Amino acid sequence: MATTAVAQAFGRFTWGVVLPDARDDILGGSNTLAGFFATLNVAAYLLGTLAVSWMASRLTLIRLMRLGLILSTAALGLASFTSSAPVLAFSLFVMGLGGACIWIPSPALAARVLPPNRAGLAVGFMGSGIGIGIVFAGQLARYLDKQASGDQIWQTMYRIEFAIALVVLAATFIFLRATDDKPSAAGGFGGFTALKTVPGWLPAILAYASFGFAYILVIGFLVARLEGDSGFSAGQAATMFSVVGVATIVGGLSLGSLSDRIGRRITLTTSFLIFAICTLGILTGRQPLVTIACFGVGAMFSGMPGLIIAHIVANTNATTYGPAFSAATLAFGGAQVVSPQIGGALADSLDSFTWVFALASAVAIGGAIAASRMPADSISRSTTQPRP
Repeated sequence: MATTAVAQAFGRFTWGVVLPDARDDILGGSNTLAGFFATLNVAAYLLGTLAVSWMASRLTLIRLMRLGLILSTAALGLASFTSSAPVLAFSLFVMGLGGACIWIPSPALAARVLPPNRAGLAVGFMGSGIGIGIVFAGQLARYLDKQASGDQIWQTMYRIEFAIALVVLAATFIFLRATDDKPSAAGGFGGFTALKTVPGWLPAILAYASFGFAYILVIGFLVARLEGDSGFSAGQAATMFSVVGVATIVGGLSLGSLSDRIGRRITLTTSFLIFAICTLGILTGRQPLVTIACFGVGAMFSGMPGLIIAHIVANTNATTYGPAFSAATLAFGGAQVVSPQIGGALADSLDSFTWVFALASAVAIGGAIAASRMPADSISRSTTQPRP
């Protein structure tokens, strides 16, 4: 849980919180450039996914995770002490590489803790770490905004997260153990040979790619949308970001447990539709609808990828999981590469984030269609397939 907070909440989503401050401080107020910085992060994540698909047959999952933490922690430290745009861009790039090395092993390591028929809940627990990190980042930004002094808030944010990442890194070497951890078998280029053995692999990765495109538009530009278009103060916008984080903690656990009972196809399809509706709710700019919509977005945001991951975990074993999930993450990462740049360009060209959020909602509906084509019996498989 702590490692996923470092990988995603700190290494990726904190950029959405600090974006307005960093944009005005060193990026000349350009949303397009801010979107490009986010693109660098997810492009590195995509490259990291390719690297993990190769390294999975050479390193154990725990060693992959530790490598990712070393990269992410070093990058957070670099970002916390720079006032240079190119150096910050490099830091975000390295955070993306580290995030891939952390995120891909995490679901399998989490799934080993509980029985196979509770894989959805196990992955939900793992994903809740992201929610805790998002809540922390949002509330920290709100506090620092009130206590603003000479230092830039975005740098102070990264300094505090760097300190936390150091503690988490040390903890993985001291406490994290797995006696049956071993490298995966080779899974073909990018792991697609292994992925194709998973029932319903094509609709699953299409849904995963749709999620990757849509969520990053909403999470990445939420604070900027509320401040720039809806008249929210920096503190109010940060609070809404924290609402997303709180819902993320609840959503991953709730949807994962629900899918263990009623099936992942129906749970995932419904989640995409709720995400689309809540995204449009944010566009109203009116309370309490924005708060409700942010909570809905957060709950679905944490639950949807966990459902797809749990399906892959349930239909792979110790030798096929690494390359199979790496291949699925390639589709997810590819969508993330183009998403923030498109969002930033739309916002600058139209001087509004309205169409950015409308696009996210439309893509989420496409994700619902893909999810509806996943195997209806995927839940039954989770009780019979061996754990990775």
